[in-house]
Amino acid sequence: MTGYLLRRIPTAIIVLIAASLLVFAVLRLIPGGPEAALAGPDAGPDQLAAIRHDLGLDRGFFVQYGAWIAGLLTLDFGTSYQVGGDIGDLISFGITNALVLTAAAAVIAVLLGLGLSLSAVLWRSRVVNALLTGINALAIALPTFVVGTVLIAVFGIRWRVLPAGGTPPAGLFDDIWITVQYLLLPALTLGLPAGAMLARFLTESLRTELAQPYATTAIATGASRRDVVLGHALRNALPSTITAFGLLLGTLLGGAVLVEAIFGWPGLGLLTEEGISARDYPLVQVLILLSVTAFVLIQLAADVLHAWLDPRIRLAGAR
Repeated sequence: MTGYLLRRIPTAIIVLIAASLLVFAVLRLIPGGPEAALAGPDAGPDQLAAIRHDLGLDRGFFVQYGAWIAGLLTLDFGTSYQVGGDIGDLISFGITNALVLTAAAAVIAVLLGLGLSLSAVLWRSRVVNALLTGINALAIALPTFVVGTVLIAVFGIRWRVLPAGGTPPAGLFDDIWITVQYLLLPALTLGLPAGAMLARFLTESLRTELAQPYATTAIATGASRRDVVLGHALRNALPSTITAFGLLLGTLLGGAVLVEAIFGWPGLGLLTEEGISARDYPLVQVLILLSVTAFVLIQLAADVLHAWLDPRIRLAGAR
């Protein structure tokens, strides 16, 4: 396992370097730099040039990039232009909310995915399969903002059984039951499509396993379909499903931006949107690179877990 991990780390580092260059370059191609946002619409060319000089934006591209990377390596993320404050402090405030929301959505996605896929495989009823297929397709097809709006309207306004938005007044960890109430609607909104996609992938993997000789032989010799699915097919279908789930976690991180805006959840998504609107280069580039880093690490962990569950993967890479 150590050798497999060491072979994957260089690729992850190359991806992060390429992503940092791309993020740094693309932000500077967007019309209307931070100097225009800081100076206002009535600023003249001389004033804009002075602000660019003060911010160091008149230096060469690679000089700016090198200074930024040097700061990141020393955990100096810089200062926000528009939002204000140290970027490290801003991120530390938002990252806890973002991680809690993403983790809750991931739990919902796993439970939904397992529930739908096992039900579809174990219950061989056409009516049940048609119903599950419809639920699955609906969860994938409905846009996130539609699901979030409907949940707010039904459970937050019509029935008033759950908060319609915001975070617990006393903090996330003061009263877990209160936190669950505030977290349930946004986590459900974020986790539904991921759970449906996971269910579709796992269902096909389980059906493929059930068509294998070991499964058909076990059923023919008297083993119940339930025992074959839970005892053998599910374990064999997990490695590829875990890799797919690693990709889905990346979509959860990306989808959190819209969900945070809908429910007023102050995580990294709202901070990113605010930074992009204000052309806040230092803040936005750190937030995007942080998201890429999280995605790369999640995928690396999923690949390592896949290789641990399936020795053929790591043995093939060692040749």
